[in-house]
Amino acid sequence: MNQTSGVYQAYQGNSYLFGGNAPYVEEMYENYLADPTSVPDSWRDYFDALQNVPALDGSAARDVPHLPVINAFAERAKQGVTQVVVASNANPELARKQVYAQQLIAAYRNVGQRWADLDPLKRAEREQIPDLDPAFYGFGDADFETVFSTNNTFFRRETMPLRELLNALRETYCGSIGAEFMYLTDQTQKRWWQERLEGIRSKPNFSVAEKKHILDRLTAAEGLERFLHTKYVGQKRFSLEGGESFIVAIDRVIQQAGAKGVQEIVIGMAHRGRLNVLVNTLGKMPKDLFAEFDHTAPEDLPAGDVKYHQGFSSDVSTPGGPVHLSLAFNPSHLEIVNPVVEGSVRARMDRRGDRKGAQVLPILVHGDAAIAGQGVVQETLALAQTRGYSTGGTVHIVINNQIGFTTSDPRDARSTLYCTDIVKMIEAPVLHVNGDDPEAVALAAQLAIEYRMTFSQDVVIDIVCFRKLGHNEQDTPALTQPLMYKKIAQHPGTRRLYADKLAAQGLGENLGDEMVKAYRAALDEGRHTVDPVLTNFKSKFAVDWAPFLGKKWSDSADTAIPLAEWKRLAERITTLPASVTPHQLVKKVYADRADMGRGELNVDWGMGEHMAFASLVASGYAVRLSGEDCGRGTFTHRHAVIHDQNREKWDVGTYIPLQNVADNQAPFVVIDSILSEEAVLGFEYGYASNDPNTLVIWEAQFGDFVNGAQVVIDQFIASGEVKWGRVNGITLMLPHGYEGQGPEHSSARVERFLQLAADTNMQLVQPTTASQIFHVLRRQMVRNLRKPLVIFTPKSLLRNKDAGSPLSEFTKGGFQTVIPEHSAEVAKNASAVKRVIACSGKVYYDLVKKREEKGAHDVAILRVEQLYPFPHKAFAAELKRYPNATDIVWCQDEPQNQGAWFFIQHNIHDNMLDGQRLGYAGRAASASPAVGYAHLHQDQQKTLIEAAFGKLKGFILSK
Repeated sequence: MNQTSGVYQAYQGNSYLFGGNAPYVEEMYENYLADPTSVPDSWRDYFDALQNVPALDGSAARDVPHLPVINAFAERAKQGVTQVVVASNANPELARKQVYAQQLIAAYRNVGQRWADLDPLKRAEREQIPDLDPAFYGFGDADFETVFSTNNTFFRRETMPLRELLNALRETYCGSIGAEFMYLTDQTQKRWWQERLEGIRSKPNFSVAEKKHILDRLTAAEGLERFLHTKYVGQKRFSLEGGESFIVAIDRVIQQAGAKGVQEIVIGMAHRGRLNVLVNTLGKMPKDLFAEFDHTAPEDLPAGDVKYHQGFSSDVSTPGGPVHLSLAFNPSHLEIVNPVVEGSVRARMDRRGDRKGAQVLPILVHGDAAIAGQGVVQETLALAQTRGYSTGGTVHIVINNQIGFTTSDPRDARSTLYCTDIVKMIEAPVLHVNGDDPEAVALAAQLAIEYRMTFSQDVVIDIVCFRKLGHNEQDTPALTQPLMYKKIAQHPGTRRLYADKLAAQGLGENLGDEMVKAYRAALDEGRHTVDPVLTNFKSKFAVDWAPFLGKKWSDSADTAIPLAEWKRLAERITTLPASVTPHQLVKKVYADRADMGRGELNVDWGMGEHMAFASLVASGYAVRLSGEDCGRGTFTHRHAVIHDQNREKWDVGTYIPLQNVADNQAPFVVIDSILSEEAVLGFEYGYASNDPNTLVIWEAQFGDFVNGAQVVIDQFIASGEVKWGRVNGITLMLPHGYEGQGPEHSSARVERFLQLAADTNMQLVQPTTASQIFHVLRRQMVRNLRKPLVIFTPKSLLRNKDAGSPLSEFTKGGFQTVIPEHSAEVAKNASAVKRVIACSGKVYYDLVKKREEKGAHDVAILRVEQLYPFPHKAFAAELKRYPNATDIVWCQDEPQNQGAWFFIQHNIHDNMLDGQRLGYAGRAASASPAVGYAHLHQDQQKTLIEAAFGKLKGFILSK
């Protein structure tokens, strides 16, 4: 036997259950079935355990001796003319060959795709895979007519000569489709793929009409690119040429999904081929696209975006009825749209009550370099099967043009064999397919959607193709890939190859040319290239955003609730069922909250939050709260989920009071997320983008960690509305405060959000009392303004009694953008005030304490609770209360180059009275957000508080 190393040889060397040991193990097992005491104890224990494994049919039947069955088959074989190999003690050599035949089958199922015909450019020689060579198992020419049992395959024959078996395996696993699925742990799913592929030997059998449709889609894909290339020379469009079969794939997925009951599809993709999808899949009018190239399209947004980032939606007809298609808006940051799409899909599922994704489908389109290189891919995949983020399986399509910008050398491109290997972390099957075989591409798409709809799992179609032009149309790719682009220059194009194939099949010599002319005519006339696009269809699940457009941040909102309603809600959320035994600490929290509900104690932060949530769900607004540790709260203040201390199973025994507010309440969902910032925040943004009636909150474990999601903040949250006109009411809770916990547990980077603040694009607040968090959360929903809300939440204030609020502040009033001087004595003697200190956040309480120590009643302290949009009117009104104040001081915990100082100084200056001076009190500028030495932190804090009351120093701005 050939001893060349192979994939399975390692197993033979390590496992007593594999390879050459199989006949010995089989004999011992046969003895065990006849008499369990006849084998050694160690083997008997092993065989005993096997008897507890359910049979393939799910029954609990025990195994029976095999030898009588084998002998019966052997007797039947004697009556035939062909030798049938059976595992028999009488002929161990033949038994071994049967084992090797099974190993050969397993090898093709596992690594057959390594020999698949996948590359249209045929650049690489076929690698040596010993496991796929019959000689590796000792088979010679004399064995090719020997008949082996194949009843564990789906070739529809119980026995096959080795020659036919080998041909069947190669046709199935080494043709235009290379399938990877044997790593699936679910045996049902694994057998499903074996049956689907082996049953047809991975060869489609399309009708004439279907073949013509495939050619039509290829013609459309190529036709649009060539039209744009000649009409708009040199303009960027990120051409799909070389990967036209992608349009065939996505068309097949959409049509087959519709046939299986899907009613909405959300697509996320980068720029490559995006214009093609807009026109040839979603049905955007070509004349509208041309207007964008000609710069005659309407420009009615503050900023706008380039045409290959634009989103679009339409309704198309499918065999199962209308399907609504949405192409998500996307920045150039590759793959970042993935979690946004998943969140949008989950919102649509929740609105429909579609728990498994039977009606809503996400499609994510990747580039080969991006899916292998971008970390957000892994983070998004990690969400796939979690309770709070699952979308019933995503269809991934990779436009694998075998090059990333200018990188195509596999020694540089990635560290894995395939660009799709990352998906194996969630056991998603992969169908690698040759883009020059559009029928195979269509078959792969068909199998992918069937698998997803059957098992609610992710699946990947990897279309191996090429990129005819450069990364964009202004590049010269031959500069860095001369060999690749020599081959590309000689390639006639996928459409031409397929048109010639159909002509050879007798479908018409001129069929391809006629389709080209018809498509060009449609483009010249600027009319639809997708038939039919439904123009008058509207789903009952569509969201009406009209009430939320054109609103102002200054619009009022009644966020107080009546006292009777307060007490009713408080009682509902603090009354725990007798069947739940909370931890003693949690029991005390809820007992205190009950007292707060009755007005016997001031309301703390956790109760303020809970009452905001309770009042919203009782009024029909859903609440979705997610993040790391957010059920309990990072600082153990929330306890939205109560864990029964007497529960006996890990997956039962939780109680959520906010899900028991009223019989017909809106949903309250609280999710402890995976340890991810970027993907989870992207997901929640996507969710909020599709549901204006749900308060969607993402809470960081510490505000410092939000910079792990900076791309989502920069490209979507801060700029999505001015670029794409997309309003979004997502809320971020970012714990922030300088309390000696070091550089990574102090700052939510207030300054970065303020730097992004413009065009009234979001709301940035730093509330300092329980009533303030109550009102600002309610304001986010009660007011018909959907702008991102960023809340810099406290840490130590969560339990600071001074931050508690009396019940009256919840039944009257609302969110205060500026909180006036709290001391009645100072306010009464306003004319005596010589200095006004303005601040935001926890530092206020330090300032009040220092003022009391100093007896400085000529100093007023104002709290700016809303940093952006800056509340000029409210702040000016407070300054005017102190006409004799000569000094205005901005005091902050953060270093001078961070925090609000650089942003807020001109806002304060605009509202100062003539003759007043503005100074700064805070930490000196620093490269680090905070110090790590406890004593240094305390010294800095003491110094900055002293400076707030001392002589103005350093930079002073006069009016």
